[in-house]
Amino acid sequence: MPSKPPPSPESVPAAPPLPGLGEAEAVLRRLEWTALRRLDGLLEGDYRTLFRGLGLDLADLREYQFNDDVRHIDWNVTARVQVPHVRQFQQEREVTAWFLLDLSASMRFGAHERSKQDVLLAFVGVFARLLTRHGNRIGAIVYGDGIETVIPAQGGRRHVLQLLHRLVVHARRPARNPPLASATDLSELLGRAGALMRRRSMVFLVSDFICEPGWTEPLGRLAQRHDVLAVRLVDPLERELPDLGIVPMQDAETGEQLLVDTHDAGFRQRFAAAARQREAQLRIAFGDAGVDALELSTDDDLIDAIRRFVGLRKLRARLAAGGGAPSVRASPSDVPADGGRNVVPMA
Repeated sequence: MPSKPPPSPESVPAAPPLPGLGEAEAVLRRLEWTALRRLDGLLEGDYRTLFRGLGLDLADLREYQFNDDVRHIDWNVTARVQVPHVRQFQQEREVTAWFLLDLSASMRFGAHERSKQDVLLAFVGVFARLLTRHGNRIGAIVYGDGIETVIPAQGGRRHVLQLLHRLVVHARRPARNPPLASATDLSELLGRAGALMRRRSMVFLVSDFICEPGWTEPLGRLAQRHDVLAVRLVDPLERELPDLGIVPMQDAETGEQLLVDTHDAGFRQRFAAAARQREAQLRIAFGDAGVDALELSTDDDLIDAIRRFVGLRKLRARLAAGGGAPSVRASPSDVPADGGRNVVPMA
């Protein structure tokens, strides 16, 4: 199937002003009293711990010195003068962050009390408010059945409320039964983001990565210009099936259904092996794209997951000070990945 070109700015009009923000206000107040207070204690006032490398402007060039980060080498200048040179940056006073949000059909799944969509709402609320209360701006691109909404980057608490309101409204929409063979195309979302973001920004790509292949290359291109964090949302039932007997199963993206016997131990083992294989593929994809990855499960505590990630980013910062450092991944099991299609029990 040929890929669709990214829509033009005119094809995704800005939504009209929002009259009612009551439910979004309740969500944000709850997050401010629970998650944000705990996160303040974790970061001890240094919220940039999470946003290392964010908001940098080129300030100067100088010759390479021992222990410089090789990622800052300017290869064009080096080729011209035949002496390695590195770029020096200065921190911007204002940061712009973008949330690239996958709200496709598979994000509605959750085996217990919370769905992946619920976790997305909490993550966006915490990080959007964390950024805006330090004077920064946030924007969002929402992907559902294709790109549905582009929210321009602005600052302030009310802007966060407007973003949360749109996500709540989206979550309340009746689930659609998509035609067979349709699937999420993250490359469309990434392509739209690359065309939109002219200034270096922090980018949160929030998805379960149950999608068509072909997104690794555009993600890598985006990471060359921006500080990108891939936030992978998962549910425990997507990795391992319990013994439920004969149950109907449905492809979360296409709606295709079939009956399976989960009492069959061999089937459950094959299901778990396929999940591990998909996770390994996604782990490689994140590494190839050069992005950090944070895993959030529907049965996980958001702040505990962020705490793990903060620890890994601090470790990478220390490693980078002494040379190069690889991208980092944070998950309870240290297995952060899932890729391709996903078949889950029907609700």
